[in-house]
Amino acid sequence: MTSPVPYIDPARQRSRIKPLKAWGHMQKLIANKEDTAQVFHIIEALNGTIKLADFKRFMNSDQGPALLAKRDDLPTMLDNHTPLKSLSEGTVGHAYVQFMESEGLSAAGLVAESEKNNARHQQFDDDLTWYANRGRDTHDLYHVLTGYGRDALGEAALLGYTHSQHGGLGINFIAFMGGRTIAKEAPRNANIKAVIAEGRRNGKAATRIVDQDIDALLREPIADARARLGIKEPVLYKRALEIFSEYELEPSPVAA
Repeated sequence: MTSPVPYIDPARQRSRIKPLKAWGHMQKLIANKEDTAQVFHIIEALNGTIKLADFKRFMNSDQGPALLAKRDDLPTMLDNHTPLKSLSEGTVGHAYVQFMESEGLSAAGLVAESEKNNARHQQFDDDLTWYANRGRDTHDLYHVLTGYGRDALGEAALLGYTHSQHGGLGINFIAFMGGRTIAKEAPRNANIKAVIAEGRRNGKAATRIVDQDIDALLREPIADARARLGIKEPVLYKRALEIFSEYELEPSPVAA
């Protein structure tokens, strides 16, 4: 089978990094941690050409060309909970449904949030957009597989993990500022800086989730998937949550 040649719309222009714009959106995110749209604004303002470089890395992976040719509709697949619930307990798909339903989330909901940001910019119907959407659509799978929760610390540590796998100043900035903001209010022995650093190390050591066949991954026992991908337990994050509990503190929830 001949590998597909990726199509990148020639009308695309080199994305400039806009630090002041990112800073303004960061202030809004700090003021309202549930304003998920600000995350997309920050990433758009700071990521420059990293998305293209990350896509090229995907296409050089073992399964990248085949996955591009297959073009699974991930939001539809992931929001179709009935077949996922029929999978054996302990599979990635079964754990994913439990996570999404317990959190009141849907893949379509994240699509809607990203489209609020997309409406402000010219859109391109090309393979780079498809890949960017793939990263968005697998975000909650990252939560399930890595063990990082949706509290503010879990999101910040997961962004550190994600930055190690994909790069991008935007993701790096949110992870750094998120950890910095949490550390101001957290007990010192929760060691928030170390929690974020652990997320970065774990992401660097693991095989990239986005490069996997998601349909096959959902059917895999989650313990086997973590072992195969080299996903380590977030020990310091779990310890920080225990410390929050000891101090009768609740980690701040977020909407991402």
